[in-house]
Amino acid sequence: MPPDPAPPLGIIMLDTRFERPPGDVGHAASWPFPVLFEVVRGATARRVVGGRDADLADAFVAAGEALRARGAVGVITSCGFLAARQRALAARMSLPLATSSLMQLPLIDRCLPGGKRAGVVTYDADALTPAHFVEVGADPATPVVGLPANGALRCLIEREAAYDAAALARDVLAAASALIARGDIGAVVMECTNLPPFSRAVAEAFGVPVFDVITLGRWFHSGLTQTRYP
Repeated sequence: MPPDPAPPLGIIMLDTRFERPPGDVGHAASWPFPVLFEVVRGATARRVVGGRDADLADAFVAAGEALRARGAVGVITSCGFLAARQRALAARMSLPLATSSLMQLPLIDRCLPGGKRAGVVTYDADALTPAHFVEVGADPATPVVGLPANGALRCLIEREAAYDAAALARDVLAAASALIARGDIGAVVMECTNLPPFSRAVAEAFGVPVFDVITLGRWFHSGLTQTRYP
């Protein structure tokens, strides 16, 4: 008997226009199951990262309900900073919602050897506050290293620069290196949903597990759909 077709995971997308290669949350080929996308108009990256998106709550909920109507079995988002809205948005949606890769932190920390902890590579270290971690049950003192303000990712997302994979990889590896240099980092979590294309490079360079929005989405979807065993 052939396996049942997998139902889709819904993804609420910010209002952006930059290139999204395989590995990015917004590329269908990043996922081993079907996905559906729904854009929240006006939800720019800088607005959400800066926490100025409270008035978009109704639009985010509407996007989640639209995904449900299209057949999604659960919903994730395309920005890790939406961790700040996890409980408020989840309480209003009909489907289970996982806003951010940061939600994996409490579990990861409990899986690591003694003396080791998870650290975060983020789009903007200044904007990622202890409140984001508290909202998803993570340690507010979680180590964080941000990508450069004038780096390739900010230029891509906020200044409409061309996608430069080599420059992006250099920035991500430099941030991860600064994180690993602490000496107590046993795993890396990529906050930004545009960073999974570089997760393997970080894992291979530093010999640590790397978690991101793709690992979150795969885990989340696995519980929303069950295998039929012979």
